[in-house]
This record gives sequence, structure tokens and C-alpha cells, in this order.
Amino acid sequence: MSVFTKIITGEIPSYKIAEDDNFIAFLDINPNAKGHTLVVPKKEVNKLFDLTLEEYQELMTFSYRVAKALEKAVPCLRIGMSVIGLEVPHVHVHLIPLNAMADIQFAQKVKLTNDEFVALAESIANKFE
Repeated sequence: MSVFTKIITGEIPSYKIAEDDNFIAFLDINPNAKGHTLVVPKKEVNKLFDLTLEEYQELMTFSYRVAKALEKAVPCLRIGMSVIGLEVPHVHVHLIPLNAMADIQFAQKVKLTNDEFVALAESIANKFE
């Protein structure tokens, strides 16, 4: 069972932004930038292209909706997207508010307090459509 499945089942807490029957979005607790969000299918699949075409398209549609909310909540030049998947064997999309190329390189991290995470998750969630 992946750490993301444990988040989905509630065994591990998260700063949840959005959820439906098939997907969940929550803040990355080790973010590259303020607002760095993970979008994860609830079905535990290791590799992005092992999803069915329909699941892939639904993941991208859900990610699009989360990115639009994120863009409204966090001032940035744009929202970057990355799908790497080596660190956790469960498909996930990184949505990262970008103000510089370094924000997407996973080399620098920002620190937020619990209160900042809670307020940020609420702000993004309130803009999710």
C-alpha cells in the first residue's frame, strides 16, 4: 500500500484541496513552491501510462480543474505540471505555482507552518469548481 493510498483512506492526514470518486488533490508537504499540489488517482497504479486511456484523460481533466483553482489562489506566473513518479509507486501529478524555472526543478523547497498549510488548502479548495 502506497503512502498515497494511506492518505486516500485517511490513515495519514493531508491538506486536502479537492476530491471526487476517482481522484484526490492535496498539498505536497515538502513543496517546491507555496501551493505545490499533488493530484492522485484513488486507484493505486504505479505508472502513468498503465492507466487506461479513459483514466488518464479523467486524471488530466481533474488536474486541469485543480490547476485553475490553484492559479486563482496563489499568485504566480503560471502553473507547471510534472509527472515523474519515481519517489512513490503510485501515479501522481505535481502542480506547481511557478515564478522561476527553479520552482519546477525539485532542488529547492519552501517551508510552511501547519496553519499556513491549512489556510492555503482552504483558499485553493474554495476556488475549486
